[in-house]
Amino acid sequence: MVLPNAHFCIISKDMTTITCKIPDKISAHLSALARQRRVPKSQIVREALAASFRKTKSKMSAFDLMKDVCGIVKGGPRDYASHRRHLKGFGEA
Repeated sequence: MVLPNAHFCIISKDMTTITCKIPDKISAHLSALARQRRVPKSQIVREALAASFRKTKSKMSAFDLMKDVCGIVKGGPRDYASHRRHLKGFGEA
């Protein structure tokens, strides 16, 4: 017999246990949702955290992410990223 609302989660052994305090009202909502979906409360919390992280936009620019490696190549042309002759064919399929 297959339960139509049953959701299964493969739990990785590479998980860290955390403890946090939540208000009673949130705890009641969490328990009710877990019963309704027939999944552990921890799965709902993991899914909510993952969804929250996906929604969060990085406030760092591409340069901020790469600045520690920018400019470390020695001997290349200084205008590599801006001169027309170096950009010929760039972005073409």
